[in-house]
Amino acid sequence: MKVGPRLIQSLARLGPSVLPFADAATAELPLGRLMRLSLFQVSVGMAAVLLIGTLNRVMIVELAVPAWIVAVMLSLPLIFAPLRALVGFRSDTHRSVLGWRRVPYIWFGTLLQFGGLAIMPFALLLLSGDTTGPLWAGQVAAALAFVLVGAGLHTVQTVGLALATDLAPAHARPKVVALLCVMLLAGMMGSAVAFGLLLAHFSPVRLIQVIQGAALVTIVLNGLALWKQEPRNAARTDRSAPRPSFKQSWAAYAGSGLARRRLVATGLGTAGFSMQDILLEPYGGQILHLSVAATTALTALLAAGGGVGLLVAARWLNRGGDPFRVAAAGAVVGIAAFSAVVFAAPLNSTQLFASGVMLIGLGGGLFAHGTLTASMAKAGPEDTGLALGAWGAVQASAAGLAIAASGILRDVGSALAVSGALGEGLSDASVGYLVVYHIEIALLFATLVAIGPLVRERGRRDHVASTLAGVALASPSSDRWEVRHAQR
Repeated sequence: MKVGPRLIQSLARLGPSVLPFADAATAELPLGRLMRLSLFQVSVGMAAVLLIGTLNRVMIVELAVPAWIVAVMLSLPLIFAPLRALVGFRSDTHRSVLGWRRVPYIWFGTLLQFGGLAIMPFALLLLSGDTTGPLWAGQVAAALAFVLVGAGLHTVQTVGLALATDLAPAHARPKVVALLCVMLLAGMMGSAVAFGLLLAHFSPVRLIQVIQGAALVTIVLNGLALWKQEPRNAARTDRSAPRPSFKQSWAAYAGSGLARRRLVATGLGTAGFSMQDILLEPYGGQILHLSVAATTALTALLAAGGGVGLLVAARWLNRGGDPFRVAAAGAVVGIAAFSAVVFAAPLNSTQLFASGVMLIGLGGGLFAHGTLTASMAKAGPEDTGLALGAWGAVQASAAGLAIAASGILRDVGSALAVSGALGEGLSDASVGYLVVYHIEIALLFATLVAIGPLVRERGRRDHVASTLAGVALASPSSDRWEVRHAQR
């Protein structure tokens, strides 16, 4: 009779050490509730893969849509990215008759996402010209669908992260951040495989079924994620309560400490890690002559490195590490990673290239976790949405602009190299790719420069806090000081 309880206790002690995120649960946010909350990241990852990956290929190859139209359509979701700070601020100050501030925004973001996905397949068929109607109708409908999906996923992710911050105690937030990032990766990888299998035998009807099925899955996942998460607060039903304007709140946030430098570092580092997104597979195929299967495996390798980076960052921060040092470590790993990718071409080494790809994922995971955790730590209880919205706006905008610039720089660099304009020593086809990778290395060095004062500021604060604590403990009235300190 005693074996059962002992076995259960042993398994309970074993769980946190074996399961990567079992120790992210707390009394305030149990593991089951936390895992259910993280489902919103799965829906965001699914939408991102559908837009950037699946529909990119389907529109160009199967539907024969001109590439420039595809590029414009895929860039439309980024229009909403700079507004994430405003969305987060509105969720901070929302007054609801139900006493919620986060739930309405996540739900309306979900409806926007659902609406965009619901009309998207029909809009794409019109856009392809497979209709008797005017072509402009397809272009307008497709643009509307992409904008709706982009607005929805940016809203859901911004306010969902703010809700997770509200629910998780401060000491557990690094592990919660890591779990949410891993769920985003899991959603991207799982949906990429599912979309590939479902669209293996392409037809217009199958396209409609898959995209509208994704719309239904989005509603289900986000509905489960929201169920009984945010507690109702009667104080938030008072519409007469004073609310600061966005301008006032932004001025207070941006003027506190080194917030602007933190956002600059986030933007530089994100751009440094994002320019390679559309170039790694072509680089492996064109320059290193890898097969399609081998280059496709790079995505899994990159994601695996990102998962390891998130785990390392979570453990580092859980032991009291500085999130800015974690982000800086990610930038250093990224510099080494891109150096490996650069030297893979002249050395014709696929092993070096694969190592570099995995290190890019590792560095990116460390950097993303560090900057997001720092943004959470700097946010107060009443401006969490604003802080995370600002981080998301900078991160998404920097990634989109970097990806667009990388394609242009690669094409221009390759054209100049092949034409001989750069000289005989730089006439190889790999020059266009190497130009981009060297710019990424420069951006990561600039990121380290931006992060430096943030690390020093954290070190000075810790030193002052430890000095004051030592003086108080050595003082005859230390008991009274500790009581007053605790009260503050």
